[in-house]
Amino acid sequence: WSQVVSEAEKIVGYPTSFMSLRCLLSDELSNIAMQVRKLVGTKHPLLDTARGFVYDSRNNLQMRGLVILLISKAAGPSTAELSFQHDMVSGIYSSQRSLAEITELIHTAFLVHRGIVNIGELKSCDGPLKDMQFGNKMAVLSGDFLLANACTSLAQLQNTKVVELISSAIGDLVQGIYYENSKSSEENCLTDDIGISRWKEQVFLSHSALLAKSCQAAMELAKHSAEIQDTAFQYGKHMSMSHKLHSDLQPFVKGSSSDAMAFSLNSAPAVLHQEFLGREAWLKQIREHTHRCACVFQQLQEAIKAGKGVTSAIDLCRCHGNRALAALEQFPPSEARDALANIVYAVTRFP
Repeated sequence: WSQVVSEAEKIVGYPTSFMSLRCLLSDELSNIAMQVRKLVGTKHPLLDTARGFVYDSRNNLQMRGLVILLISKAAGPSTAELSFQHDMVSGIYSSQRSLAEITELIHTAFLVHRGIVNIGELKSCDGPLKDMQFGNKMAVLSGDFLLANACTSLAQLQNTKVVELISSAIGDLVQGIYYENSKSSEENCLTDDIGISRWKEQVFLSHSALLAKSCQAAMELAKHSAEIQDTAFQYGKHMSMSHKLHSDLQPFVKGSSSDAMAFSLNSAPAVLHQEFLGREAWLKQIREHTHRCACVFQQLQEAIKAGKGVTSAIDLCRCHGNRALAALEQFPPSEARDALANIVYAVTRFP
């Protein structure tokens, strides 16, 4: 994955790992960073999020911006935009580079907002209560700051359709995160009662909509046809769906016992396992592997591995990957198109 990303970055002309650097180095955010240092020594998730911005080659938090730049270069200029070709650098319009930065800022803002902890569920080992409350305030304020920066830059693009697309993607993100958290507050609710089709709807909202609509917006900025815009949307949607499935599958395909607790009961393999098993049998299986204090995830993980959930999730990951590759066929052969295909291969290949 890291090799695929570094090769793709050469094609777009600069390392997108530092895409949000202009905003991240601003005086306002430097002040926020100084405040976040007060959380050192606690287990507030905002610390891990901040650490991930500095170095995260494994998950590559800046993947969305890179995909937008690559798909912009793969599509090239449209015949309607020939008079503006002087504005292109490395085959990408400056407005498309701005859009890539805006998308990263929105994604980063939501990552920061996800770091808000439920004060009622804290344990004494997590850190002093006042520090955790302070961490929550910082997560809200710094996330809002990034989102405000993104919205200001979005308005500067002066394209109402792009503003509409990205605004609707922000709405999708909020709705998706609401779905993710609505069940967790219910008493004794370990796992959602959803099928894989409902799971896909929720994952589209919380993980895929931003990239899909940003890819479409990049085509709109270059004045490409509605057909090309839809092709870019389909690539963004299916690539990010396969990326999410790949991420969900890691604890099950790595085979390392140290990752026994690193999976969600609402991840794709678990949801598919529940579909094959039936809701009642699934809840019974969870109860069998649950003690008074904690869930014994390792035994539950083995039970899911023994069923059809993992192989079905791998098939689904490859299915979305193939649909992303099919969308790429609409673009002319180029280095950028090959890089987009390699990103798909990286997330659909399993040991």
